[in-house]
Amino acid sequence: MSTILIVDDDRNTRDGLERALKSGHNVFAAPDARSALGILAANRIDLILSDVRMPGLTGLEFLAEVKAKYPDIPFILLTAYGSVETAVEAMKAGAYDFLTKPVNLDRLDILVGRAISERELRTRTSELQNQNARLRRQLDEKFGMENIIGSSEAMKPVFETVRAAAPTDATVLITGPSGTGKELVAHAIHNLSRRAKGPFVAVNCAALPASLLESDLFGHEKGAFTGAESRRKGRFELASGGTLFLDEIGEIDQATQVKLLRVLEDRHFERVGGTETIAADFRLVAATNKNLPAQVAAGAFREDLFYRLSVIDVRLPPLADRAEDIPAMAMAFLREFSEKNGRDVTSIAPAALDALCVYAWPGNVRELRNTMERMVVLARSSQLTVADLPPNIRQRQGERAPRPAALATGSLKNAEREKILAVHEKHGGNRSRAALELGISRRTIIRKLAEYSKEA
Repeated sequence: MSTILIVDDDRNTRDGLERALKSGHNVFAAPDARSALGILAANRIDLILSDVRMPGLTGLEFLAEVKAKYPDIPFILLTAYGSVETAVEAMKAGAYDFLTKPVNLDRLDILVGRAISERELRTRTSELQNQNARLRRQLDEKFGMENIIGSSEAMKPVFETVRAAAPTDATVLITGPSGTGKELVAHAIHNLSRRAKGPFVAVNCAALPASLLESDLFGHEKGAFTGAESRRKGRFELASGGTLFLDEIGEIDQATQVKLLRVLEDRHFERVGGTETIAADFRLVAATNKNLPAQVAAGAFREDLFYRLSVIDVRLPPLADRAEDIPAMAMAFLREFSEKNGRDVTSIAPAALDALCVYAWPGNVRELRNTMERMVVLARSSQLTVADLPPNIRQRQGERAPRPAALATGSLKNAEREKILAVHEKHGGNRSRAALELGISRRTIIRKLAEYSKEA
């Protein structure tokens, strides 16, 4: 129930308005503006009805104070001396509306209901905007470029291509072995694009049979097939204004390939069982761990669709080809899972790190991530040691790893610090260039440098 504050020096007017409004609202009443300000300070008020002519502060002066302190509260002025000039002055000062006495109660009821409804709508809209902003910050933290860790030579082309292609609407094909982080790259492309405020809709093409995949992508009309009890929008529609990510694109059958090709060619489609042509407004990012040119040569994948998909190619290398990135990635996962699981694990012993760096990682980044979570959860102390390694990795601990020399004697945190400061100095303090070489965001390098400054 909403709360209304009535301010009028005429007692009969106050009482009459209170009787008219109290059946549907909580009502406070005050004889002057000073008393009303005290009520405002102590209570949540949803709407104010105030006389114009009052002793002390006038209604217009009271309105100015309310708008300065409580700008979201709708304010309706009442006067027996109504004039066009007064009404214009009140509206310019921020009044919601203006009523003359004697008050028409039907008109008052409509006006009060409308003012309160509009305020509630503004409040809900603001809350949704704040919630969306929080979610977007969370997505940026989880899927931003700074989370694609790597400063190796093998990763530099990835960062360069993503940064160049992301602001465009060009279709992107991400290839690489399973577990290399293709969806993470797709999210980064979306978040760096003009469509970042739109939806990111992901579809795992390998998870659905052909009959269900078509319905999932195109949607269907009621009665289109057995079980279609109502109209359903497909992923093409749900991704409107944003990015559609088709993971494992190499798994789709020939019939669906033909239909997808048509959508990419003319950007229109029909729902399954429907005749209405719908415009498709999405940016397509696809990913596969298959060799699509080999599939084209074998007749398993359409050549024309392949060329539609591979306008921009992003090739993710296996983790074994970027072993120099393993220390930084391992430390990032250590921090993530220590915080997530409430564990006080802060470092990795050199011998354990050696074993991580020389292991082949057939499951790539995904396997490393899962291994680090297991190690952190089961850790025996604040430092991960050889004893914390899974047996299959522990067997390799005697081998030497191709890791930076700084890591052999110091902690990973110190090594990270030295690397960032060295690259920052190399570029003469240019943070953007340093961030590009390090494969992290400018925001991250600014935060790191601030931390190092405090430690000094």
